[in-house]
Amino acid sequence: MNRYPLWVYITVATALILGALYTLPNFFGEAPAVQVSSARATLKVDSSVMTRVEEALKSAAIQPTGVFFDPTNQGNLRVRVADLDTQQKAKEIIEQALNPDKANPVYTVALTMLSRSPAWLTSIHALPMYLGLDLRGGVHFLMQVDMRAVIIKRLEGLTGDLRTGLRDKNLRHNGIAREGDRVVVRFRDADTRDKASRFIQDQLPDFALLESGEGEDLRLTATLKPDAAKRTQESAVKQNIQTLHNRINELGVAEPIIQQQGPDRVIVQLPGVQDPTKAKEILGRTATLEIRMVDEENMTPSALAAASTGQVPFGDEYYVERNGQPIIVRKQVVLTGERLTDAQPGFDSQTREPTVNLTLDATGARIFKDVTRESVGKRMAILLIEKGKGEVVTAPVIRTEIGGGRVQISGRMNTTEANDTALLLRAGSLAAPMEIIEERTVGPSLGAENISKGFHSTLYGFIALSLFIMVYYALFGVFSAVALCANVLFLIALLSLLQATLTLPGIAAIALTLGMAIDANVLINERIREELRGGATPQAAIAAGYERAFGTILDSNVTTMIAGLALLIFGSGPVRGFAVVHCLGILTSIFSSVVVSRSMVNLVYGSRRKITRVAIGNTAWK
Repeated sequence: MNRYPLWVYITVATALILGALYTLPNFFGEAPAVQVSSARATLKVDSSVMTRVEEALKSAAIQPTGVFFDPTNQGNLRVRVADLDTQQKAKEIIEQALNPDKANPVYTVALTMLSRSPAWLTSIHALPMYLGLDLRGGVHFLMQVDMRAVIIKRLEGLTGDLRTGLRDKNLRHNGIAREGDRVVVRFRDADTRDKASRFIQDQLPDFALLESGEGEDLRLTATLKPDAAKRTQESAVKQNIQTLHNRINELGVAEPIIQQQGPDRVIVQLPGVQDPTKAKEILGRTATLEIRMVDEENMTPSALAAASTGQVPFGDEYYVERNGQPIIVRKQVVLTGERLTDAQPGFDSQTREPTVNLTLDATGARIFKDVTRESVGKRMAILLIEKGKGEVVTAPVIRTEIGGGRVQISGRMNTTEANDTALLLRAGSLAAPMEIIEERTVGPSLGAENISKGFHSTLYGFIALSLFIMVYYALFGVFSAVALCANVLFLIALLSLLQATLTLPGIAAIALTLGMAIDANVLINERIREELRGGATPQAAIAAGYERAFGTILDSNVTTMIAGLALLIFGSGPVRGFAVVHCLGILTSIFSSVVVSRSMVNLVYGSRRKITRVAIGNTAWK
């Protein structure tokens, strides 16, 4: 009646052992370290770099606790040291040894934190939980997407499509111009306007049309439909979030938290980052690539002189190339960085000048091929838009049709500029400019204080619950307290295995899980008491207590799980962190309060043929 088959005990024992193994790394803490990675795509961090680092530290009388390659990324060298003061000194020594020319760094040397877990734990992927910003310290940014720029960029693209489409259909017009949030097309006769209207409705369904004008000044005004504008804005925010992820990953910032807040804002949290200025610089670099045609008709000396004073021809923009030569390019964008799949620094095979080699996707390659075929002999400008300002990287003459989707950018760049440009473009194109509107820094000392308070509050709650349950239910209270320990063990192990990020709300969820788990054992113990009062034998009372209380336990946990899933799906930030721990805690509490506790009860009472006393509080029931 109260006996489990052997496989159940083996399962419980295995779960406890695995739980202990995957919980263990969290008790070793973190050690300060220095990370060395390559700043150039063509340069690798190898054993020779490790030797140079070890010799530099040895000459400075700094004894590292470990020098090794990152097991997850062999391109990163990790140098673990004893304390924070040594970490800063080691960084300066390594920086001087590997980058003698500070203006042209070859390697990236950054501060980081590493787990002190032994190698045998790491080999089975037993890693500590990530700590959130409020526990570890770091930087917090709130960034806002320029939604008007998103709409304008979309309108510019649709205007180009409209101009090309009308030309292909041989529909003559008196000009196409974007006026604010509208695109106005002028016609001389109503028949042509009607044909153009049907074409737009068929080929450009995102446009809503309005006819106006009289005589030979007939106008067709196109505006973005509300659903199209909303879809465009949502897509821009998602693309920006993905770009920020890529950019941070490229620069070696681990454990970032990037989440959307509202329709046009993005939260970026970088736990453990000790240089907020550098982090702000990383996020603030909003470079995008644009390919436009040079306005050959307005490249006369007089036109260039007028443009330099602000008299730029309509539909054009004035820039100065890197070689100092003025240039006038059209506003119409031929191709953007959205079509870019890769960007790597390199060297021109003939001139040996630093270059950036671009690879376009299939659509981008087709567009580029068509444009270059139609524009042989004309100049094409490649612009890098960063922090709202454009720069013409190069403006070569198109000698022949360029196919295959491979493009090379050159233009008086040094090696560092080529590497930085490739990094920005490879990290992705921002769909719209972003501005940092809030910045907050949490110091590591405050994070340590939050950890201490959160740990002690949970510990005191656990001790209070265990003492109460053991006093009130005697031996069955001990079973409940041990099951409670197993619950915490399973929960921490799961969080570590999933590499979840633990925050202060997560610690609150752990404390709540303890209360809910003990509630299940209270239901079981009280049900056993009721069965004993009703005259059932001890063995029958124990069996009935677990079986009949299970339905109530399951119902209460399912309803709580529904609320937790709602928080997980619709919540964000701290609410979502709470929900993750809360939902996992419900699963572990069901297993520990029912299976683990009954395993112990069955081991103590299940092998006895006749039980005269059951230690379940008050007096020993007979």
